Amino acid sequence: MSTPARTPVIDHDAVIDATRQWLEKAVIGLNLCPFAKAVHVKGQIRYVVSEATTPEELLELLMDELQLLADTPAEQIDTTLIVHPAVLSDFEDYNEFLDVADAALEDMQLDGELQVASFHPDYQFADTDKNDIGNYTNRTPYPTLHLLREESVERAVEAFPEAALIFEKNIETMEKLGHDGWDKLFPQVK
Repeated sequence: MSTPARTPVIDHDAVIDATRQWLEKAVIGLNLCPFAKAVHVKGQIRYVVSEATTPEELLELLMDELQLLADTPAEQIDTTLIVHPAVLSDFEDYNEFLDVADAALEDMQLDGELQVASFHPDYQFADTDKNDIGNYTNRTPYPTLHLLREESVERAVEAFPEAALIFEKNIETMEKLGHDGWDKLFPQVK
């Protein structure tokens, strides 16, 4: 008689700590997103660690979190990071799920109000080599869905007149940093 495979226990604190370190060292520390520091300092980022092991379970949680964000004042929660270590670890599967996430926004009539940004340990922009350092702008310790308020994004863009240049500046920052510099930021991640 064989025993059923057990789902590994997820250490929520460790997942959140790793995600916060990434946010503080990479996103804020390298200024990859000039809008992140304010919501981080004000404690307006909600961290959710998902136990989902299937895309369907993750979709259910995503929809719950989209509704919660829509129903909560920005002063309390401006943005949400859904970290899901046990599902969509394959980047291609994750990337396909983003279409499902966008469809959920539309079905919930929240498109135009909220958006979903994507981060993954194996993130790869189209037409780039897997090891291209530019991909690291969107690489996180665990697969992560970032829920953003359109209104907050618009406000941030108004406050940062060169917002359209952020992507180019980020690529330049990463090229200067290089793989060795990234590895020094995150020595435990190999």
